[in-house]
Amino acid sequence: MARNKVTPGDAEVETNSEGDTLPAGKGRPTPSRKDQQAARARPLVSNDRKEAKRVSNARMTEERERVRAGMAAGDERFLPARDKGPQRRWLRDYVDARTSIGEFMIPMMGIVLLMTFVPNPTIQLYSVLVIWGFLLLALLDVIFVGFRVKKKLATKFGEDKVQPGFRWYTAMRILQLRVLRLPKPQVKRGKFPE
Repeated sequence: MARNKVTPGDAEVETNSEGDTLPAGKGRPTPSRKDQQAARARPLVSNDRKEAKRVSNARMTEERERVRAGMAAGDERFLPARDKGPQRRWLRDYVDARTSIGEFMIPMMGIVLLMTFVPNPTIQLYSVLVIWGFLLLALLDVIFVGFRVKKKLATKFGEDKVQPGFRWYTAMRILQLRVLRLPKPQVKRGKFPE
């Protein structure tokens, strides 16, 4: 395929053997690779490395704080996958609205631990029996709430749409101290969700 150069006026136009016009050149020389690389070159870090690190750390700290505050407030954008969705929100609200035995497990274990330092073996024995009894009551409470929550979720969201793992999620929330729960409780005690 032969190309003929035709120059009508000042513009340069190329045509092929069939007479079709081809696009003209770019009108400037191709820059060398060295010039192109030099134009794209940017430092990975600014010249003041300490300042760049300080700015980077401040930015990351600010972002972590924003995510932590959003997660504590229950904002769906910041929640981990296990806490997202309307069913999980309903479960959190249901657990947070009730007073459960399990949330007092950690303080009770602390008391029992202190009682084991008492030199009287009878007090030590009773404290261990109390913690085992408390553990049994907490376990029964978790099982009872699990069955109750299953019925309520099936009624509210539909039998076939209940997310798997809801009992474990509920149990873990019940066994945490209310002040340590994340996301933070959004309902007051006694205000059960509908």
